Amino acid sequence: MTTIKGVNIKDLKVIPDERGRLMEIFRSDDPLFSKFGQVYMTTAYPGVVKAWHYHKIQTDHFAVVQGMIKLVLFDSREDSETKGTVQEIFMGTNKPILVQIPNGVYHGFKCIGQKEAIIINCPTEVYNYESPDEHRIDPHKNEIPYDWKRKDG
Repeated sequence: MTTIKGVNIKDLKVIPDERGRLMEIFRSDDPLFSKFGQVYMTTAYPGVVKAWHYHKIQTDHFAVVQGMIKLVLFDSREDSETKGTVQEIFMGTNKPILVQIPNGVYHGFKCIGQKEAIIINCPTEVYNYESPDEHRIDPHKNEIPYDWKRKDG
C-alpha cells in the first residue's frame, strides 16, 4: 500500500482487566504531537460515508473508540511527492490506531461495521465558526479517483 507523505500511524495499546479496558490515544509527549486545539467526537452510522474535506492549517489526529471505519485519504498537494495518491486505512475496535492527517490532504471515512462508529479527533486548531478551515467537495461526484462501494471478492 502506498503511504501519503506526512500521514503517520501509531498502534494504540489497549489494557484490559476485569473492570473494563483503558486505551491511551494521544499524549503531549507523543512524537506525533505538535500542539493542542481541541478534542471532539463524531459518529457515523453503518454504511454512511462522511467525506471529502481538507484543512489548510489544521492537522487531524483520528482514533476510533467504537466500531470500524475505512478512512480514505487523497493527496492533492501540489508540492507533495505523493500527489495523486489514495490511501485506505482500516481502523477501529479490531485495529486500534491513531492516524495523523496532515493539512492539505483530503480525507473522509465510511462506517464499515454493523453498529455506529465513534471517532475521536484531536486537531491542532480550535474550530473557527466564523471562518472554518474546512474545504469540502461532494463525497461521490468529484475528481478524486476513489469509489466508496464495498470491494467484495
